[in-house]
Amino acid sequence: MEQSISKGITRLEFYQPENLTLFANYYLSQEQSRFTAHPIDAIHACENEEERVPILILYEDKLAGFFVLHGWNGVKDYSDNKQALLLRAYSVDSSFQGKGIAQSSLELLPAFVKEHFPGKNEIILAVNQINTIAQHVYKKCGFIDEGIRAMGRQGPMYILHMKL
Repeated sequence: MEQSISKGITRLEFYQPENLTLFANYYLSQEQSRFTAHPIDAIHACENEEERVPILILYEDKLAGFFVLHGWNGVKDYSDNKQALLLRAYSVDSSFQGKGIAQSSLELLPAFVKEHFPGKNEIILAVNQINTIAQHVYKKCGFIDEGIRAMGRQGPMYILHMKL
């Protein structure tokens, strides 16, 4: 089974412990840090919960972004669908923004999930209501607002869904 899915020069690949050094210069702006975890913190959470799977976003074979796919223990706060995955800790390194990486990585996501997580039929995510840039990208890539709301550490959040 292929360990990555690619579109042009953007690729999704499973994180491996030897990849940790790639995050030494990973930078999130203060604004980004309000809404998402730094990848190193998210990786530590993954080490403590096997349902959390860290994923690298590579652009021209360089680390450009990161996210976690989280199973039922992450999903259950937002949905009763046990076949869903929660997309969390999504970020694109500040130096790679503006290149279409977020869009291309999210467009790769359904195929990646179908290949590596058979039986999963939905991806959900929580996005802060004031994070309009992220909302725009998520919706452009096929996530839908079904009217579900939740409270997050930075305020109210929209719960977005993508059926697979």
